Amino acid sequence: MSQLLHAHALLPDEVSLSLIPSDLPESHRSLAAEADRIHESALWSAQGQFEQAKLWRLINLLMGVPAASLAAISGGTALGGDLGMWPGVLALISAALTATLTTVNASRRMTQAQASANAYLQLQTAARQFLTIDLADLSRDDAREALRNLTNTRDELNKTSDPPGRLAYRKSSKNINGGGQTYTADGEA
Repeated sequence: MSQLLHAHALLPDEVSLSLIPSDLPESHRSLAAEADRIHESALWSAQGQFEQAKLWRLINLLMGVPAASLAAISGGTALGGDLGMWPGVLALISAALTATLTTVNASRRMTQAQASANAYLQLQTAARQFLTIDLADLSRDDAREALRNLTNTRDELNKTSDPPGRLAYRKSSKNINGGGQTYTADGEA
């Protein structure tokens, strides 16, 4: 999602997702701003990966169920007697769907997107806790080290995660801007 996140700009009807506490010392402001970027990036990346996983699951079902059904019907009709070329046609359609599903590898992509989404959620939580709980009480050097660890985690996730497609990005944008990533506790702050 990082490739798509960089293209994301806050639109007028979107809410700010910033978590930077107002009472931070000036020496920690730049660290907080960068941690806030990591938090926002992780939020968008997690939601994009979840949406992509849903799309891969749908593709897997839309191709897998007809492929299996057509294979069963083809076998049944072939055993049923002289039905001409229909069992062969059904078998070929089933084989084409199965070959496409194997090539696309939707089940692996769905599992990978789900795992990436969960990893981004962990990063999002760590960045949020760093910003809202730990940062104010840390020395600048300790805060810098914690930020370095968050950055390294984000970079590793970005290297190993497939970027979500445009449809997943649009669906994640709708979810986030619709309040789907907002906690009740956030409104009380």
